[in-house]
Amino acid sequence: MAFGLKRDELQNWKKNVHAGEIAFLTHYWLDSRFPGCTTVTKVGCKDITKLMHWGNQYGLSPEWIHQDEDYPHYDLFGERQRDILAAEKQWNQLERFNILSRRK
Repeated sequence: MAFGLKRDELQNWKKNVHAGEIAFLTHYWLDSRFPGCTTVTKVGCKDITKLMHWGNQYGLSPEWIHQDEDYPHYDLFGERQRDILAAEKQWNQLERFNILSRRK
């Protein structure tokens, strides 16, 4: 279940994904398969090759890309989410969702 997301944030993410940019979208998220994880970050890009290259620098496997026809993306959560958002200087998302203060 996703929540804590504004319509314009989602629309901007979709627009940036379609434009071939590496786009970040974080929201609150609850899924019993991932206990302890309360947020997820979707990192998308319509250019799959570009997305794979981006993910490779963080050790993300191309097989982990959600092959959505319109919005291909990686789902990041937990320590990997925090570390990648920090490396990408996504401070607003780290602070807004209280991700930065989580311990390793």
